[in-house]
Amino acid sequence: MGLIASYNLRSMTVRKATAAMTAMGIAMVVAVFVMTLAIAQGFRATLVASGSPQNAIVLRKGSTAESTSGVLRTDVPLVEALPQVARGADNHPMASPELVVAIALPRTSDNQAANVPVRGVGPRAYEVRDTLKIVEGRRFTPGTREINAGRLAVGRFKGLTLGSNVKFGGATWAVVGVFTADDASFESEIWGDADLMQPAFQRNGYQSITVKLAEVSLFDSFRAAVEGDPRLFLKPQREQDYYMEQSRAMTTVIRVFGTFVTLILSIGAVFGAMNTMYAAVAYRTREIGTLRALGFSRMRIVTAFLAESVALALIGGIVGCVLALPVHGLSTGTTNFSSFSEVAFKFRITPALMTGGLLFSALMGAVGGLLPAIRAARIPVARALREI
Repeated sequence: MGLIASYNLRSMTVRKATAAMTAMGIAMVVAVFVMTLAIAQGFRATLVASGSPQNAIVLRKGSTAESTSGVLRTDVPLVEALPQVARGADNHPMASPELVVAIALPRTSDNQAANVPVRGVGPRAYEVRDTLKIVEGRRFTPGTREINAGRLAVGRFKGLTLGSNVKFGGATWAVVGVFTADDASFESEIWGDADLMQPAFQRNGYQSITVKLAEVSLFDSFRAAVEGDPRLFLKPQREQDYYMEQSRAMTTVIRVFGTFVTLILSIGAVFGAMNTMYAAVAYRTREIGTLRALGFSRMRIVTAFLAESVALALIGGIVGCVLALPVHGLSTGTTNFSSFSEVAFKFRITPALMTGGLLFSALMGAVGGLLPAIRAARIPVARALREI
């Protein structure tokens, strides 16, 4: 460690320009790596946050998403009557039959049309999903053409500000409230009365039922009761599992694309680190010969130069993580492949992502420094000491 600390690491200050260029090249790659994965992390976290461990969502058997599901009106009282469903203070079942459709609204940023999810909900929707909070205005009144808009939808799409009117489904709807949902995907949606939205969109049923269970542990018995009723062709899922599955396809695409781009960029960074270390070896040939003459083994030489390369890369990795940090919390959006509607979410840079970025930078430094380190160890002592 004395050799590494006193010689190799200090030598980086002698080659400030080349060391800085190499570190910045690695920093750019790490910044892209962290920011790309922050998109995937934010999208996944937004959808997963939509699920509650105490909630179950009921879809038609064979359906993989609400958009492809169908629930009959006659199914609703059968599900609500099950003993596993929680009851409110008025002894009414905590269940919300829901309709989900997409409408076209222009984005605020580019005025291009995007699919915005509209959710028709039952009167218990806000109690079933207790993370939802009205931050402006009030809840819509059941039986009226009033709607609530999610906070992220208000900022991303035109015409959803409090007090405005929106035309869709052959009717005009008044925005009377804006809600938050702990950054869940519901903040990208428009909510209104399901019983009024059904005729507006020419529907005669629902697409899902979301219920709050009396106890989290009752899910298995609830599922058995639903699937065991011959009158119901329905399949319950834990709400968290459902939204996690909805995020899987898009998250995979983002991660694969991000990894591909990062790998291409990392090739340049690795060659930059390799070029820097080869130059360092050529510049210090006599010093390497002196170290060998003093009794340092070839393995120590390899270890020392490899540690120098990794240390240089880690400096770049730290700078890259710092460069990526400003995007944390910024809002963006993309189309969810499962619902074909736009979901707004925030970049999420977590400690795990930053740790991954540092490990990736160390890997680039190790790969880039390995061959120069081996070359340094193989220089014959006699030739090295004759170098001028």
